[in-house]
Amino acid sequence: MLRRDFLRRTVTGFGATLFATRFAPAASLETEPLSRKFNAHDEVVLGKTGIRTSRLAMGTGTIGGGGASNQTRIGNNPFVTLLLNGYNDNGLRFFDTADSYGSHPYVAEAIKQLPRDKVTVLTKSDNRDPAGLRRDIDRFRKELGVDYIDILLIHCVTEGDWTTRYRGVMDVLSEAKQKGVIRAHGCSCHTLPALRAAAASPWVEVDLVRLNPIGSHMDADPKTVVSVIQQMRASGKGIVGMKILGQGDMRNRPSEAIRYALSTGVLDAFTIGAESQAEQNDLTRRIAAA
Repeated sequence: MLRRDFLRRTVTGFGATLFATRFAPAASLETEPLSRKFNAHDEVVLGKTGIRTSRLAMGTGTIGGGGASNQTRIGNNPFVTLLLNGYNDNGLRFFDTADSYGSHPYVAEAIKQLPRDKVTVLTKSDNRDPAGLRRDIDRFRKELGVDYIDILLIHCVTEGDWTTRYRGVMDVLSEAKQKGVIRAHGCSCHTLPALRAAAASPWVEVDLVRLNPIGSHMDADPKTVVSVIQQMRASGKGIVGMKILGQGDMRNRPSEAIRYALSTGVLDAFTIGAESQAEQNDLTRRIAAA
């Protein structure tokens, strides 16, 4: 459906004006060429962690929560095949998972069939109790079928004082890194105060940040968020983008969203959850075409 038809049919009056203004395309994002060539399979380094992986991560948590996601709902064989094809056909070496998505067993099945040292596994815990997180780490490794986890994040941080409030779980992750159980730690942020706290914290090695050109499901407007991410990069943090398609609000404008993510220059990598091989192939083509 053409965008103008969609606007006409779904919203009217003042609401239509607001919608059209917020979601109006940025002409420069659709026409201006980027300064360099990008590919989904490009090898990138996440900040100062030394972790090398692909530019595009395979997300496994679209509409995820309560132990399920759109990816897990397509079934075991199709989902595992999607992960394997992403690695083998498109060079995607980055698996983005989380306890709350219920995707650990599927990722584990794929990892069994791949060289472990060539795959980057990022997962997340919602646990705010140190003892509980310690148990999570052991459980996650068993569920993923791995001896170590590349990146483990405190999931969905919202408090501006989280680096003080959750010092206990931060210490557990620091201990796990010292033991070689994880390679890097950090957080995923879901408010601007939390994002700013992460930028200021030397403990954060990897940050999962929300970024898209229309400010959908983000911590603040894109300009503000980019300025905070620039501070993170200056201190050597690894930056992985999420909500690149605005949690579906830009599903009909993926090229614009991808071009924006690449043009900002603040992301080492970004994650998008494909739900079919056709979608995954389309994403890799659009990154190359940007």
